[in-house]
Amino acid sequence: MAKKKIQSAFFCQNCGTQSPKWLGKCPQCNEWNTFVEEIITKSNSKSDNGYISNKLSAPILLENIDYYSEKRIVSNDSELNRVLGGGIVPGSLILLGGDPGIGKSTLLLQFALSSKNKKILYISGEESEKQIKMRAERINKNSENCYILTETSTQNIFQQIEQLQPNILVVDSIQTLHTAHIDSSAGSVSQIRGCTSELLKYAKETGTAVFLIGHINKDGAIAGPKILEHMVDTVLQFEGDRNYVYRILRTIKNRFGSASELGVYEMTQQGLREVSNPSEILISERDESTSGVGIAATIEGDRPLLIEIQSLVSSAVYGTPQRSATGYDTKRMNMLLAVLEKRCGFKLGAKDVFLNITGGIKIDDTAIDLAVICSILSSDQDVALDTQCCFAGEIGLSGEIRAVNRIENRITEAEKLGYKQIIISKYNKFSSKKFKIEIIECGKIGEVFQLLF
Repeated sequence: MAKKKIQSAFFCQNCGTQSPKWLGKCPQCNEWNTFVEEIITKSNSKSDNGYISNKLSAPILLENIDYYSEKRIVSNDSELNRVLGGGIVPGSLILLGGDPGIGKSTLLLQFALSSKNKKILYISGEESEKQIKMRAERINKNSENCYILTETSTQNIFQQIEQLQPNILVVDSIQTLHTAHIDSSAGSVSQIRGCTSELLKYAKETGTAVFLIGHINKDGAIAGPKILEHMVDTVLQFEGDRNYVYRILRTIKNRFGSASELGVYEMTQQGLREVSNPSEILISERDESTSGVGIAATIEGDRPLLIEIQSLVSSAVYGTPQRSATGYDTKRMNMLLAVLEKRCGFKLGAKDVFLNITGGIKIDDTAIDLAVICSILSSDQDVALDTQCCFAGEIGLSGEIRAVNRIENRITEAEKLGYKQIIISKYNKFSSKKFKIEIIECGKIGEVFQLLF
């Protein structure tokens, strides 16, 4: 038996910083009381390690590296392909995080079962084979190329991988794995870092794409050390509201594509359904026009979206007016209210203002500022906006309507969905001859107010 040297170290549970002694404040992330002692067992035996590399690295000229043979793996899930930048890059490490019960395991199980030409190994440390079979029957999918392995030891996992030689690996979840190289409990900082390091080495040397499912903490961030997100190539966030059937797959980090892409799914009894045109589901159907509703043309990644913004302005019952926003930055809404009061003369300081973006999604695009202001003024004046009109413009602190990027994509999406008018900034530079929709250009908020009300 190989001799083992036992030693302990202190790890920050927030960022993964290692220290030989306990510290009250982490010197890296400045968090207090996050250091926890973990026992580390270092072995001299190579058989105790997880993945053993047989490749000797040597320097090579950049111009001699051929990457054209490494084509992306295009799955049957078009929304997943979109957020990954056009497909799965061989040898990439992809981390998927999200709230408990949001559908992370269902999403990757559907992906594994729908891939026909690639051999996929689905490793589960949280469910048994029978439970995974029950979920596969519920979503009415079956595959001859999807193999299931319920195991948490990386040593046993790599033995099975060596025999099966899969093209894609799915691990559910990284917090349940443990390696014998480190003598600490599964889910600890050292175990997560060690297991991810072994999988990373395996993925890069064999060209196998690896999907990791990660838990999140109470703050919404992926649990474990921050170094986990630095090690992987792509970080995806699966989010949504339990009260809505729609789920958003958002890219947080992507080394091989855009980091601002967005995919939309609908949760049904048969699993997750791809939504190819999110604009239709994000806009409510109404029999009659209602005040306080504005349509904004926004862009998430490469995808133009039309979203519905609902506002409610009422007299403050209590002494201090309330300001509340769902799916939108509350600080930016307060800034827009200050612009309306200072530059345009609207007295909203003594009124409650509530703002909601329908569909349960969160938007950071400043191009929806104009739609936010118009919906607030519509509710304040109790005058409904034209249901065939939408908006795209950023509001400056002096009350001007600023130009936004990719305005032609926004106009095309509005025209495709049947809108008759779109109000934009007059400072946008584009050719309006190729559009059939009526384009109204304004420079100040006052011009828009006179036009609408």
